[in-house]
Amino acid sequence: MADSVLHIKDAYYFDVPKFMWRSDRTAREQFPDWWVRLDADYQNWEAGRQYDALVKLPEAKPADSRRELAPIPPKAELLAHYEAWKHEDHQHAGVPFDRFLTLDKSQKWFQQRVADPAWAAQWRSAAIAAAPQKEYQGKWEPAKIAEYNKQLHGKILIPQVFGGQPKNLYEPGSGFVVSKYMILELVVALVLTMIFVRFGAKMRNGSRVRGRLANLFETFLVFMRDQVARPAIGGHDADRFLPLLWTIFFFVLGCNLFGMVPWAGAPTSSFSVTLGMAAVTLGTVVVGGMAKMGPWGFCKNIVPHLGLPLYMAIPVLIILVPIEVIGLFIKHGVLAIRLLANMVAGHLVLLGIMGMGIAAATMSFGPWFGVASISVIASALFSLLELFVAFLQAYIFTFLSALFIGAAVHHH
Repeated sequence: MADSVLHIKDAYYFDVPKFMWRSDRTAREQFPDWWVRLDADYQNWEAGRQYDALVKLPEAKPADSRRELAPIPPKAELLAHYEAWKHEDHQHAGVPFDRFLTLDKSQKWFQQRVADPAWAAQWRSAAIAAAPQKEYQGKWEPAKIAEYNKQLHGKILIPQVFGGQPKNLYEPGSGFVVSKYMILELVVALVLTMIFVRFGAKMRNGSRVRGRLANLFETFLVFMRDQVARPAIGGHDADRFLPLLWTIFFFVLGCNLFGMVPWAGAPTSSFSVTLGMAAVTLGTVVVGGMAKMGPWGFCKNIVPHLGLPLYMAIPVLIILVPIEVIGLFIKHGVLAIRLLANMVAGHLVLLGIMGMGIAAATMSFGPWFGVASISVIASALFSLLELFVAFLQAYIFTFLSALFIGAAVHHH
């Protein structure tokens, strides 16, 4: 998937045109630690050290005492198998030796031993201690450094100020790792804070807020109040939740619009982001409902009133209560999936259309001009549609959140 083009996937770098950001590292030590750990020479060195540590461990106790443990393969044979395994499938590329032993189904001898919890704990400690990266003294030839610099051209790696380390450009490793979407969410939050703090300060002083930008935001705010919050929650309770709904709308909208910015990306294309937003709505539903009706009243309100005799109501409630509780979580999960699916779907359509243009560029004859023209025009039109979808999905997410909150704070 062309993540660098359409930003569908979160990453630990910002992608820009290569001429704007050149990697000019001249030595192995200048590359990030996690990049060095993905190098084949380093992984072979690490594998050899871990094998030496493995054979020194006390023998494990077999799960079945009637069977003997399979012997540990010779070092050269096992390392050769590891090297071939990394190349047989692109998903295995860069996988370290200790993970290979766990993932490769042919390593039955290892799985027999790791079934012993005591041996498994000793192995984990030994594997970490066997190959500290600071002891690696491998020298990288200029050709390898040039190749790695070529791969990093146009990639602005995000500094990991909290000490965390990614596993690669797209997967988290150890500790707290800062990703591209985290930074974009922080930017959205800071922009919204600066805008509304400024407007709020003027209104607090009694000054009239003027200007096109102020009128634009006022239009959105009044619309969300009169057409979303009050109809969904009710005039009496809506104003209590209005600041939250305003915040949800503008935050989701800002994250959606970042998907239209070149070399940025839409944080709402990540399930972790949309799930976090849905969790805010769920928390508001639970806390708001309990604050209005009390814990027991909120729980009673989840289940609709049946009006049945007691002897009939009890068996029905035994079935209905778990369904309603599970349904409470499911509908908020669907809220997250709905936003995610709509934001990703548009990017996937653009990916297909742009793929036509890329394929047409390889044609030396025939209808390449027509295909390329259609691809460019269709991409522009779908980008306009994506702009509309960014506003629409922010509205839908906020409207559904208001409906869920309204259902929680009113008896039904």
